[in-house]
Amino acid sequence: MHTSSDGETVRRVLFPGRHHVVTRYQVDYLRALRAGLVRDLDGRRVRCAPDVEVVWVVTSANHAGTRRNPLPGHRREALIENVTTREGLASVVVPVPDVAPDDRFARLVVTSVATATGVAPDPADTVVACSTPALVDAYRALGYRVAGVELDATEPGGEAPARPWDVVEQIAAGDDRWRDVAHPAVPEFFARYRFVDDVRRIFADPVVSGDGDLTSTRDYRTYAAAFEDASARKWAQVAQHVRPGRIVDIGCATGGLLEHVAREPRLHESDLFGVDVARHLVAEAEHKKAQGAFANSHVWFVQANILDRSVMPDASVDTTLTIALTHEISSYGDGVRDVETFARRVHAHTRPGGVWINSDVCGPAEPDRVVVLTLRTDDGDAATGNGPGGARGDLDDLARADVAAWVGALSTDARLVQFAHDFPRLSGAAFAPEQLGPGSWRLTLREAMEFLTRKDYVDNWLSECHERFCDLSGPRWADLLADAGFELEPGSGAWRNEWVVEHALAPVAALHDATTGEPVDWPDTHVLTVARRPELA
Repeated sequence: MHTSSDGETVRRVLFPGRHHVVTRYQVDYLRALRAGLVRDLDGRRVRCAPDVEVVWVVTSANHAGTRRNPLPGHRREALIENVTTREGLASVVVPVPDVAPDDRFARLVVTSVATATGVAPDPADTVVACSTPALVDAYRALGYRVAGVELDATEPGGEAPARPWDVVEQIAAGDDRWRDVAHPAVPEFFARYRFVDDVRRIFADPVVSGDGDLTSTRDYRTYAAAFEDASARKWAQVAQHVRPGRIVDIGCATGGLLEHVAREPRLHESDLFGVDVARHLVAEAEHKKAQGAFANSHVWFVQANILDRSVMPDASVDTTLTIALTHEISSYGDGVRDVETFARRVHAHTRPGGVWINSDVCGPAEPDRVVVLTLRTDDGDAATGNGPGGARGDLDDLARADVAAWVGALSTDARLVQFAHDFPRLSGAAFAPEQLGPGSWRLTLREAMEFLTRKDYVDNWLSECHERFCDLSGPRWADLLADAGFELEPGSGAWRNEWVVEHALAPVAALHDATTGEPVDWPDTHVLTVARRPELA
């Protein structure tokens, strides 16, 4: 491949990076590069044409609100335009969406630049400005010269200059020295859009991962598909209780329920808001909106962690919807205490006379009752792993498909063995069944239902084992809502999903009282509450 030698003129500088911050050093370095004062990593002087153009490649441009990417791509582009215009640096900005780790990433960047600008970067007249060693090697393999940026210099004290990500971490830590490192335009820009507070909030979030998710073990394709498939059924359950006005679906996933809300004639003048913590799901909801999936154009989506902050102003919401959400609040937060906090926040943002409609799984009314659970042993493989009781042990290092294959092949009885290993360590819940014989276990009714309501979720086994379905029973829900200031509407309460009983429980399991031996009816599995904030007196 053709590489430019010392003396050939550079007409384009590719400057890839996430670019959440522009530093003083970077601007000075680009000036020095244009002035011919920089050598590439092979020691050859970089001679630039007078009209050399800097192409700022903004990677992960479709990510926002996460620790890896706190600033949205369009704001990063605007920041770069602000700095380069102020400094007189001839530049263009090319956004590149996030991709999974890929050995061909450098080629992806080059192709994206060619597509966006109409000019393919030619190694003969292009230099790449890059300080990430792995990417340096990748661009060199394509024939490009590489200028090392932060790799090229040390500060007077002998330290390497701060990189943009160092500045982000200083902001997150509350270290105001970041202002001395960032280009002077950055503090002004960050203040305008309140990014300092956003960065600190995102980094302080105790629940959400660096990529903006609750867990790295969840397959969001199957998760989103399940929500979409269930949305019509859920809408039929809650539609009659929804009040027009401002309607907020917290834990909206990809917006499936809001599609039904948007099609409802009596709600056509309502404003619809979807809130979810998972970046993948909010991105898909926004994509659906752009494709015209919502009959009501007044639809907005917000990525936010409702454990961290309120998402709506006080007394501003007519209907709040939470579908299959509250057990996640309890599971990923501080148990029932966080559900209580959430209930108070929903009460605060609900208008007097407004409602909170909650549909979710729930625990049995007698969670501590001791029962004997009998399970089929002939509907799959026995537990023959090297872990306790025949469990395979920790499955964390396996690919999701391999986890699904292992668990999916087990008999119902053997799945309990694996569940007994995974559930307590991941969820923090007590789970200590006593084996009485093949397919026979002595345990509490809560423990039995935690397993039975989870045993078939093999595609997301580790994610499901992180969650607790039975933290709240129907009676406890009634007390919690009353304590938060709500009044329950008629029809609220726990109920048993007969489809689940018929298809998932009865064919493979049976319950008996541990003392009397009498059969035990299947307990409640779900709860529906319509909680109204009382009108002002």
